[in-house]
Amino acid sequence: MLSSGTKVFSSYEQALKFLYEALPMYQRVGAAAYKKDLSNTIKLCEMLGDPQKKFKSIHIAGTNGKGSSAHMIAAVLQTAGYKTGLYTSPHLKNFTERIRIDGKEASPEFVLDFVNQNYTALQSFQPSFFEVTVAMAFDYFARERVDFAVIEVGLGGRLDSTNVIYPEVSLITNISLDHQHLLGNDLISIAREKAGIIKPDVPVVISELQKEVEEVFIQTANVHDAPLYFAAHDYEVQKVADGSDKAELKIHYRPDRSQWNIHAPLHGEYQLRNVPGVLKTLDLLRTKGYRIEREAEENGLSEFVRITGLKGRWQILRRHPLVICDTGHNQAAVQNIVQQLGKAKKNKLHIVWGMVHDKDALEMLKLLPTEAEYYFCQPNIPRALPATELRQKAAQAGLKGVVQPKVEEAMDRAINHASPHDLVFVGGSTFVVAEIPSL
Repeated sequence: MLSSGTKVFSSYEQALKFLYEALPMYQRVGAAAYKKDLSNTIKLCEMLGDPQKKFKSIHIAGTNGKGSSAHMIAAVLQTAGYKTGLYTSPHLKNFTERIRIDGKEASPEFVLDFVNQNYTALQSFQPSFFEVTVAMAFDYFARERVDFAVIEVGLGGRLDSTNVIYPEVSLITNISLDHQHLLGNDLISIAREKAGIIKPDVPVVISELQKEVEEVFIQTANVHDAPLYFAAHDYEVQKVADGSDKAELKIHYRPDRSQWNIHAPLHGEYQLRNVPGVLKTLDLLRTKGYRIEREAEENGLSEFVRITGLKGRWQILRRHPLVICDTGHNQAAVQNIVQQLGKAKKNKLHIVWGMVHDKDALEMLKLLPTEAEYYFCQPNIPRALPATELRQKAAQAGLKGVVQPKVEEAMDRAINHASPHDLVFVGGSTFVVAEIPSL
């Protein structure tokens, strides 16, 4: 480690450029950046004094829903009076979105100091971008003495860099096909990787009942003597109304048959499957003696987007025409998106769509509605699937549209072609949503 007075980089922008360019980054280059062991993360944490051991944590894995669940839990803990760290990935606009305390992003100055102070070590064994950002987050949370840190897994679980923590509760959300080239080609293989976050004697919550994989969780929990809870056994969540800002949800608690309503910015239908896991996780924290009043729970969920800064989850960008974006980028997520688009009131549907090249584009394109008008684009990253190639694949799926490579220009073209009562949807990739100017 360098002395605190040593400066390699004089600005945050220079430090960030080093992180992006000198260290392999999965979001930009794909599988080449994925490290299949925890040795670098362990080494980094030891170098920093094992900061991950200096705060309480909640660990969240899953294919879809883990980011939203992390934001919801963090908002409730903060509302309950706990100083709360939140680590999520990837970021949409700014690197510092990944590391927050009580909703406030880590400062650029902290990032610059961290890179300067640890530059020699980072050069010596060249950890990945993700390994460094995880260690950076743990160091920040320890320095700022958070009460809790809510930690979202990046990819998989068993070998993910975040899997060096020993949490109060583990939460696993939906299991779907994604990153098969790294995690396995079927749901059971993927579930085993996600179940890798289960620790001895640490309670684990499964958000969604999925018969195909539940035995994986039962077996893994038994091996580790980890108490296992399927949240859907206790909670059922229904949407009873959807307002312009918030949806009204009815919560049914099965054990005592009680029910209550909450209002929360959960417009995506898929969020109804995330809420039970969030509620059960909070229940387990209460049983451990943490004070989380029902009022804090309801207020935290009601305002979690404002509190934590969550973006890109069925987010309404404007009204006339209605413009919605969502970061869903695998088959299960696209199925959810298409179902909800089918229910939405609209005259005509316009879809701005871009993807990365390591997804099964054709299989996802086959799920999209053929009656929509398409605007094919590509995010500005090396992993992007070229928009012209995307249109060719889309034609095989019976979809018609135009190529407008830049995301912003594709959006503008779609909005200009839409009438006030049309719907414009923007998605296909997290990195498409990240380039929306007004996000």
